[in-house]
Amino acid sequence: MRVNIAAAQYPITEHSSFAAWQAHTERWVAEAADRGAELLLFPEYGAMEIVSIFSDAMRQDIRRQVEELDVLKSDFCETFEKLAAKYHVVIVAPSIPVIDGGLRVNRAYVFSARGFAGYQDKFFMTRFENEEWGIESAPKQLTVFEAPWGKFGIQICYDVEFALGSQKLCEAGATLILAPSCTETIRGATRVHVGARARALENQAYTVVSQTIGNAPWSPAVDINYGFAAIYTTPDKGMPEEGIFATMPPQKEGWLFHEADFSLIEEVRRDGHVFNFKDQAKMKYCLNDDDILVLTRTL
Repeated sequence: MRVNIAAAQYPITEHSSFAAWQAHTERWVAEAADRGAELLLFPEYGAMEIVSIFSDAMRQDIRRQVEELDVLKSDFCETFEKLAAKYHVVIVAPSIPVIDGGLRVNRAYVFSARGFAGYQDKFFMTRFENEEWGIESAPKQLTVFEAPWGKFGIQICYDVEFALGSQKLCEAGATLILAPSCTETIRGATRVHVGARARALENQAYTVVSQTIGNAPWSPAVDINYGFAAIYTTPDKGMPEEGIFATMPPQKEGWLFHEADFSLIEEVRRDGHVFNFKDQAKMKYCLNDDDILVLTRTL
């Protein structure tokens, strides 16, 4: 099975009203759909541009913003639900801070042409999210989304820098890991991309990164953004030598497109040059902390 993927390299922009943001969002979705995309990935915290419609005082209060954004949560979801149905696509919406059960979490909603499909919350917080913004770690629940063309999971930004979540998703049937991200620096973006490439290698899977770009001086939460979109896989039989299917130049606004062929993943897992995915599972079940002896030698 195949799917045409579009990963956004997305600028945080100002809007005069919620309706203006909706029109802006539809232009992005329409462009990707017109170019044949079936799965659209927006970046982490892309929804923070909605804060531009708030008062100047609210723009500067990063903790109260979460409460105000939560009020708009239903309208935000309805916007993407209608767009997914109108353009017959799957949309992983830009992640948005929400309040659920008293927790302030970073959530990526997923919509298909049939409606709301579910969401994935971020597990691991960066220091800024936790210490300054008050965003909290979500309950450890992973979701595998099943489409006619295959199964995918989501690891939001920092989460993709750790192996276990992607491993669990792939063990549950995913062959595609989506990594929406928001980073300020080349270092931050690099950590996410290194993580995404490692997860593709370990699980013999596709990974896709979407990142925010550009400056938004009116927003203390996402004022500086550096990144680029990319589509990775394992460097193995039938795949690119370096495991890189496509990337965009950093800081350039637009969509990155690629048609992912999941039969290539199936073949590599069945008869690749190596068996990273199978052997990773063997290591987990055959080894525990007591099985590994670490020696120290003095030189």
